[in-house]
Amino acid sequence: MTRISDVMTRGVRTLSPGDTLTLAAQAMQELDVGVIPVCNGRELIGMVTDRDIVLRGVAQGCRPEDTRLDQVMSAHPRWCFEDQSLEDAARQMSEAQIRRLPVVDREKHLVGIVSLGDIAVRGDENEAGSALGSISEPARPDRSSQSQASGTAGGGESLQR
Repeated sequence: MTRISDVMTRGVRTLSPGDTLTLAAQAMQELDVGVIPVCNGRELIGMVTDRDIVLRGVAQGCRPEDTRLDQVMSAHPRWCFEDQSLEDAARQMSEAQIRRLPVVDREKHLVGIVSLGDIAVRGDENEAGSALGSISEPARPDRSSQSQASGTAGGGESLQR
């Protein structure tokens, strides 16, 4: 049985809760990633994604250079232990509809991250395919209170009359 520690990425860049959206976006650009764990020391306290920066920060009028990650991050993220099986990680990803999972040791210190791609390339292609099927199920968001920016595509009124 393949363990998460066999396929995960180690030495993951982290940011602290007081770091800014600008710093997170710059780190994501530099590393060519869309998610960064947020830690107090080695303790995982959240995850911030490029989507969090845009939807919870910029779209809400927050100034990226002044807004702290703890204001937009997803707190209490799902995680897995490094000695768990790939099957366990894939199941968690499917249930939560996420593509990346932080990996912690038994003291719950961040030691890496495992992605659906890691599972597919270095682990079990069938597990990855099954997880991707569940993760990719279309969401059915409530669009009853769309902003004007969505226009007719989001069910809003046409700005042209």
